[in-house]
Amino acid sequence: MCDDITEFENQGFYEKRITRREFNLMAGGAAISLAFAGCAPGEAAAGITENDVMIETPDGTADAYFAHPSTGAHAAVLIWPDIVGLRPAFKMMAKRLAGDGYAALIINPYYRQVKAPLVEVGQNFRDPEVRTKIIPFARALSQDTNRTDAKAFVAWLDKQAAVDTSRQIGTTGYCMGGPMTMITAATVPDRIGAGASFHGGRLATDKPDSPHLLIPQMTADYLIAVAENDDERSPETKDILRAAFDATDNKAEIEVYAGAQHGWCPPDSAVYNEAAAEKAWARKLTLFETALA
Repeated sequence: MCDDITEFENQGFYEKRITRREFNLMAGGAAISLAFAGCAPGEAAAGITENDVMIETPDGTADAYFAHPSTGAHAAVLIWPDIVGLRPAFKMMAKRLAGDGYAALIINPYYRQVKAPLVEVGQNFRDPEVRTKIIPFARALSQDTNRTDAKAFVAWLDKQAAVDTSRQIGTTGYCMGGPMTMITAATVPDRIGAGASFHGGRLATDKPDSPHLLIPQMTADYLIAVAENDDERSPETKDILRAAFDATDNKAEIEVYAGAQHGWCPPDSAVYNEAAAEKAWARKLTLFETALA
């Protein structure tokens, strides 16, 4: 579903443009439309508590962002970002999820090497210097680091007063974060009840450590939202995933989003597709409502 071309060149961070929702991350990412954030630029969202947090893991201290309803305890969601990592766009997505009633944690997957954000708003991802900066951090990650982090982040969430530990946790991932959700679901199967991959890369490969081989170890229901151009490059992947899920008791919704290009979900993406992104968001909420109940 994703290769070097779509993952690194069509990922959507480069050549930013203002979308129909007028999402604007220029000048430090200060402005956000009322439609997306639910509040005016610089204004706190009513009923939402948000904080930059630091989380201790066996490999160091991870910087992250945590948003949740200001009262009560709620199902938690662990968010794995795309290759550009933790940045304002993903913080706003977590904040929106908090507005939907969840305790959302978005983490910096590169915390072992660098604090977020990796790239300043306005820099071009296609710039060789920018790519040279980011890609080594991504390549330093592995399934082992993913498992270590999954355990640490889930344990941290379970200690938060805003998290209802009687409910299972959801996990979402974008691009390289897609397979991270599957590793998370297999690593902490007793806590992860739902997973969602949006334009996820390399979910099913011919390698012995392919993420799809972990499906029997999961107890999570899934949403796999596939970009049309990823499916064109690897049309067999969706069928491999469907067969793997059908062999278990885990439910899975696997759909190719017509007209959506790899990277279409984050609102700072050059290929952001509002209609498809809203559809994917709604399907995610439907999954959470049933699987995390």
